[in-house]
Amino acid sequence: MEINNNQLLRFTTAGSVDDGKSTLIGRLLYDSKSIFEDQLDSITATSAKKGHDGIDMALFTDGLRDEREQGITIDVAYRYFTTPKRKFIIADTPGHIQYTRNMVTGASTANAAVILIDARHGVIEQTKRHSFIASLLNIPHLIVCINKMDLVDYSEEVYSKIIGQFEEFSSKLLMKDVRFIPISALLGDNVVNRSEKMEWYQNGTLLSTLENLYISSDINKIDARFPVQTVLRPQSEEFRDYRGYAGRIASGVYKVGDEVSVLPSGFESKIKSINAGEKEVEVAYAPMSVSMVLEDDIDVSRGNMIVRKSNQPELEQEFDVMLCWLNNDSAKPRAKYTIKHTSNEERAMIKEVVYKMDINSFKRDTEDSSLSMNDIARVKIRTTRRLMLDTYRDNRNTGSIILIDESTNETVAAGMVV
Repeated sequence: MEINNNQLLRFTTAGSVDDGKSTLIGRLLYDSKSIFEDQLDSITATSAKKGHDGIDMALFTDGLRDEREQGITIDVAYRYFTTPKRKFIIADTPGHIQYTRNMVTGASTANAAVILIDARHGVIEQTKRHSFIASLLNIPHLIVCINKMDLVDYSEEVYSKIIGQFEEFSSKLLMKDVRFIPISALLGDNVVNRSEKMEWYQNGTLLSTLENLYISSDINKIDARFPVQTVLRPQSEEFRDYRGYAGRIASGVYKVGDEVSVLPSGFESKIKSINAGEKEVEVAYAPMSVSMVLEDDIDVSRGNMIVRKSNQPELEQEFDVMLCWLNNDSAKPRAKYTIKHTSNEERAMIKEVVYKMDINSFKRDTEDSSLSMNDIARVKIRTTRRLMLDTYRDNRNTGSIILIDESTNETVAAGMVV
């Protein structure tokens, strides 16, 4: 599949505090000419007021006032930009340990993660944490940018040493595609334009790497999963008997005439027609939003899933997830939560904390069963009704859940089915 300018790439940035994430994004936007003139004027004025020699690139992304005053990123900042080849959404996530939840939120839908390492310090604890979370969230592509190369005299030896450090610990993680780029975000080396100071580096710049990442294969095209969001019954003369099931295809491909099952009931039918907007289509695939009509008049409602007869998810009422606790208040033992999975909502409880993950050492703690903010743990969940589940590694859409506190309506945790 050709990369076209309609193809959207979501990527997240992560790194330790002061590794230069915001400066890198500012440089990407500035050098790719993705900044409005009034924004540029305002930031030039702010930089001059702060006494900087040139433009402070980090100001393009640090939107919150607290962040600008402290010079750090404390929330997920989303930025959008376009090049002739691609559209991009950037999630700039915080580096501090107390913002693990923000990183999980920003990275959960990303095609790629850009992890920054300060060339002077090499691989540190934060690098390991961020790489672990990227691996846990099954982000398909990892780009490791070794930043501040200007402060180590653009040394190839320093660059090679850091790659060795990274590969040594990342061999324990499940990562499919890892690339390394030596950069200076401040001076723009290898961000958008090639560096003349590092002729020993022969691969692409960060922008050309992002533009040319092949992401079409990241979507699961094998397991056909269609969670029903609503039932369409237009009461008009033209569509008197129309009964369509509308939603967004989570994965796989559907064709008119396919034999399908509706879960959890197990009723079987065939696809009679598929509509994408006003148009009738013969074939639909993820992530299209469509409406399907079945040949038989069977009971289908919101939260049901239309799947292929020959390829079905597991129907489970009790299952294990890797859970990231997002809330300030700790989890209460055996408390009831609302669980959201695709378009389905049920009631659930955390039955057991199997182990907690120490994301600095990758060790498992089986003694501590408390869950507080930013904790990542493997837990057993029990629901009131069966859910249609795939493992998160196989299918990010049908393998993810969130837990909502019924009394406050706050999202308290996000989980990946294992």
